[in-house]
Amino acid sequence: MNQNLNKKLISFRRVSLYTVIAVFFLIWVGGLVRSTGSGMGCPDWPKCFGQVVPPTNVDQLPDNYQEIYLEKRLAKNERFVATLKSLGLSDTADQIANDKSILVEEEFNATKTWIEYVNRLIGVVIGLLIILTVWKSFPMWKVDKRITIGAIASLILVLFQGWIGSLVVSTNLIPWMITFHMILALLLAGLLIWIFHLANRRMGRESVKMDVPRKVEWLLILGIILMLIQIVLGTQVREQIDSVATSLGYMLRDTWVEKSGRIFLVHRSFSLSIFGVHLVYFIMAFKYTLRNSQINFWSQVLMAFIIVEIATGMGMAYFGIPAFLQPFHLVIGCMITGVQVLLYLQLRDTKQFSLK
Repeated sequence: MNQNLNKKLISFRRVSLYTVIAVFFLIWVGGLVRSTGSGMGCPDWPKCFGQVVPPTNVDQLPDNYQEIYLEKRLAKNERFVATLKSLGLSDTADQIANDKSILVEEEFNATKTWIEYVNRLIGVVIGLLIILTVWKSFPMWKVDKRITIGAIASLILVLFQGWIGSLVVSTNLIPWMITFHMILALLLAGLLIWIFHLANRRMGRESVKMDVPRKVEWLLILGIILMLIQIVLGTQVREQIDSVATSLGYMLRDTWVEKSGRIFLVHRSFSLSIFGVHLVYFIMAFKYTLRNSQINFWSQVLMAFIIVEIATGMGMAYFGIPAFLQPFHLVIGCMITGVQVLLYLQLRDTKQFSLK
């Protein structure tokens, strides 16, 4: 590889790494938006109350602002419902069309408005970073075509994610739409981690010959599956907690957990199986990988994240779901899946490398 192309590869790797970090930061901010109930702080999209810079006082809005933005949201939902029906998703379309919660328009709250506005600004920054990632990926076509293709796919995905984000607002935060929005964010992070890994490979940072048994890889795959199930369970707990919190006017936080029902107990108990599987994986990875290898390092990071994730879950359960813990619990769970993906790619590399 010539020196000029190597510099471009280093530059691409740096930008892609910053983009991955930014995506996880946005997930944390998204958790902060939910924990503070700020999701509808801006009733329209992409502007906020029809302005590039949102208002700071209700006096800056017309007297009938709630009716104005409700009409706009309903008009957008009608188009969305028509699109779903054209795709053959009539049941989902009818569910949205008949959901009465969509008709509720929140009153202006300056704090919530600006929390949501900052969330959107960070989203714009990530969009720009991904555009930069795509631009930096074009010279990589000569190195590994998958890098360029993956970067372009990430741009398409983030545009789709932005559209889904606008629908999350127009449907007044329907729980399954929020869940789908988060799953897309995880998919985006995984895609970016993949192209970052490919760049590392081309720089000779990943391919280290190690005789790692296939059962270690299968244990990690099981861990990934369990973690994805846990995330889905977590979103259901979040939906139930949101329902309880709304019914209590966001008061009496110490009673939210006990009122959330059986799903919380399932979510809590499931964490023990995740810990057990990853503990066995960690022991085996420690046994079969080199001490200074990337796999060994990231396996330690993975276990640390899982322990912190369980600790933050316990903190929310026993201390009345402190608002500051919710976004950390969310983002650490997402980062666990990111580390799992990276470890899986690295383990696959040892197989491919050793077979050469």
